[in-house]
Amino acid sequence: MKKYFTQKPIVYISAAILFCFPLSKSVAQDKTETAKMNAFVNGLMKKMTVDEKIGQLNLVTGGMAITGSVTNNGIGDGVKKGSIGGIFGLYGTESVRKMQEAAVKGSRLHIPLIFGLDVIHGHRTIFPIPLGMSATWDLGIIEHAAHIAAKEATAEGLNWVFSPMVDIARDARWGRISEGSGEDPYLGGKVAAAMVRGYQGTSLKNADAVMACVKHFALYGAAEAGREYNTVDMSKVAMYNYYLPPYKAALDAGAGSFMSSFNVVDGVPATTNKWLLTDLLRKQWGFKGFVVSDYTSLNETVDHGMGNLQTVSALALKAGLDMDMVGEGFLKTLKTSLQQGKVTQADIDLACRRVLEAKYKLGLFDNPYKSLDPQREKTEIMTDANRKSARVTAEHSFVLLKNANQILPLKKSGGSIALVGPLADNKRDMLGTWVIGGEWEKSISVIEGIKHIVGDNVKINYAKGSNITDDTAFMKRLNFGPGMVSLDKQSPADMIEDAVKAAKKSDIIVAVVGESQSMSGESSSRSDISIPESQQLMLKALAKLGKPIVIVLFNGRPLTLTWENENAAAILDVWAPGTEAGNAIAEVLFGNYNPSGKLTTTFPRSVGQIPLYYNHLNTGRPYSSGPTKFKSNYLDISNDPLYPFGYGLSYSSFSYSNLKLSKTKLKGNETLTATVTVTNNGPYTGEEVVQLYIGDPAASISRPVKELKDFKKVNLQIGEKMDVTFNITPKQLKFYNSQLKYDWEPGEFIIQVGTNSADTKAARVQWVK
Repeated sequence: MKKYFTQKPIVYISAAILFCFPLSKSVAQDKTETAKMNAFVNGLMKKMTVDEKIGQLNLVTGGMAITGSVTNNGIGDGVKKGSIGGIFGLYGTESVRKMQEAAVKGSRLHIPLIFGLDVIHGHRTIFPIPLGMSATWDLGIIEHAAHIAAKEATAEGLNWVFSPMVDIARDARWGRISEGSGEDPYLGGKVAAAMVRGYQGTSLKNADAVMACVKHFALYGAAEAGREYNTVDMSKVAMYNYYLPPYKAALDAGAGSFMSSFNVVDGVPATTNKWLLTDLLRKQWGFKGFVVSDYTSLNETVDHGMGNLQTVSALALKAGLDMDMVGEGFLKTLKTSLQQGKVTQADIDLACRRVLEAKYKLGLFDNPYKSLDPQREKTEIMTDANRKSARVTAEHSFVLLKNANQILPLKKSGGSIALVGPLADNKRDMLGTWVIGGEWEKSISVIEGIKHIVGDNVKINYAKGSNITDDTAFMKRLNFGPGMVSLDKQSPADMIEDAVKAAKKSDIIVAVVGESQSMSGESSSRSDISIPESQQLMLKALAKLGKPIVIVLFNGRPLTLTWENENAAAILDVWAPGTEAGNAIAEVLFGNYNPSGKLTTTFPRSVGQIPLYYNHLNTGRPYSSGPTKFKSNYLDISNDPLYPFGYGLSYSSFSYSNLKLSKTKLKGNETLTATVTVTNNGPYTGEEVVQLYIGDPAASISRPVKELKDFKKVNLQIGEKMDVTFNITPKQLKFYNSQLKYDWEPGEFIIQVGTNSADTKAARVQWVK
C-alpha cells in the first residue's frame, strides 16, 4: 500500500512569542503598505474622468467562457477608451499581453486590466470536482491543488479566479452541488480557507498567485426545489448558523473579492442587497476587497421586479456592488444616474477605488505583465508533477460505499474482468463539470488506467454496454457544448447483449457508470437523481448472470442507489476525478492505494427525502425506527439516508473504543479533552477520518441533533492502535441565537466521536459559565 503524507505538521507557538516585536513590525509594514496604496490610488483617481471611473466597474467576457445569453462586443476599442476594467474568459500569454498592452499603452491613464476565469478544480491539469476534493477531508491536499491551479492560471496570464464556491447545499437536485464542499458549514469553511490560501499564496504580488473570488454571496445553495437560479427564502438564524460561515471563513483567510449570487436574500436580489453587501459583508465582517456581480445578475434583477436597468444599476452601486459582469448596466446608466442625482460621485468613487486597490494589491501597477512569461506557459502547465498531484488527490477523494466479502481490491494477475459501461472507454467525461482550460483529449480513461496497472496479466473483456442516456430530448439539453453526449451506432439492445457476452467469459464485472460531464454543474438541476435508465437496464441484465459486479460510479451529486446497493458487490464513488482519472481509479481498484474518502453530502434513498442532511433539528415527534404512526416519518420508506454524512469504507476496518473525557463537569473557559482509541483491524494499512460531533439538547432555540466540530485524518498500520484526542472549548459550543447573538449557553452537551455522523461513541458533560 502506498502511503501519502499530505499535511504539514502542526507547529504550536506560545502567546508570548506571537505578541512580541515581529507582530508589531508586521502591523507597521501593513500600515506603511496601505498608506502607499492609498496615496497612489488617490493620485490616480484625481486624474480620472467620470467615464474612466465607471469604466473600471465594467467586466466583459473575452468569449471563451460564456454562461449566459449575453456577450460583449467592441472590447478592443473599449479597452483603449478606458471603459473596461477587466476581462474574463481570455487566457494565454499572447492574447493577454496584446489586450494588456492595449490598456497600458493605448489608454489615456495606462490603467492595467484584471484578467479572470472560472478556474474551479484546476486550470489545465484538472483535479476532482470540488465535491470530490472535499471528500478527501485533507486540507493540505486541497490547498496544494489550488496552488497548482494558480501556477497554471498565472502561467497563461490570469490573475483572478472565480473560486472557491462555498455555498452550502442540502439538495442533491441542484446541479452546482458538484462545485462546492457539501452540506456542513464547519468543513465547508475549512475547505474554503484552504483554497483561498492555495490560490493567493503568501502575497498577491507573487507571479504565481491569483486573487480568489468567493461565490456565490449568499445562500445560493438553498435554491428552492434544487432548481438553478431559483428563489431562496430562510430565516436569519438559518443563514448565520448554517449558510454564512464558509463565506466568513474565506474572508478571514484573506480572500480579495466576492461574487454576488443570482438569488434573493430576504426578498431582495443579492446583487442589489445593501444589507448583504454592505451591512453584513463590510460593516459586520470587515471585508476590504471588491464585489463583482455574477454573469448578468445585475440585469436579471429587472426580472426580479426591482425596476428598469438604470434603476437596478443605481440600487446595486449604492448597495455595495463594485463591478458589473457582462451586463454593462453600470457602463450604460451610471453617468445618467449621477446627473439625475440617483447616485453620487462618492458612490462611483468608492467602487472605483476598490477595483483599483485590487489591481494594486496584485502588483499590476508595478508590472502589468508580471505573470506573462512564455517560458512558464511551456514549462509549468500539465507537468508530470502536476498530473501526479491530480492523481493523488483523486485517489484520496474516492469513497468506497460498499465492499461485500472484500471483493476489492482486485487481483493484479490471473483471471479476467468484464469492463463495461459508457464511461469505461471515455476521456471527455473524466474531467467533470466546469472545465474551461482543461483538455479532455489529454485525460486518462478508465480502460487505459487499468491496462497501465495490469498490462497483459489480467484479461480485459470490454463492451460499452449502453449509452449515457437513450433519451434524445434529455441528450439535447446535455449537449450545450458540441459532442458532449452522443448515441452509439448500435441499438441499446445490441449494446447490452455485448456487455452480457463480455461478462459471461469473465470472472468479475467492473461497470463504469453514472453521470456524464454535463449532467451536473450550473444549469444542470435534475428531478430524478438516479443513474440514467439506459445504464440501469445494462446493470440489471448483468445482475441476472449471478457474477459479482463492481460499480465504479461517476457523479457530480449524491445519487439514489438503492437497487445498486442491494445488487452490486462493491461500489466505488469516484465523482469526476479529472485529468488522471483512469490512473487513479486503477490504483484504487487494484489496491495500490487504500480508499479513505468520506462523504460530505448525505445520500438519500429516494429523491422524496430531499432536503436531507445530518445536522437537522429534532421535532416534537421524532422518528426512531421501524413502522410507526403519528411520528415525523414516511409511510413508505425509512427516514434514514442510504449513506450518511461522513460515511466511507476502507479495504481495512477500523474500530472505535474507550471514549474518554477529561472531565464531565466544566466551568467557563476550561478545555475539555475527548480521547478515543482507533484500531486498524484489517489486512491493509489505511487512513481514517475521525470525526467529532457535539449535540446541544437544551438551548434557547432548537438546535441540531449534532454538529461537526472537528476531525482528524490518521494513518494506521495493520493492527495499530492510536489514541486520537480532540480539544474542546466553549468556542465550539457557540451558535447564533434568536437575537443573532453569537454565544454559548450553559447546560448539557453530548460529545460524539466516530467514523461517520451516524456511527459514533457518545458521552455527556455539564458545562456552566
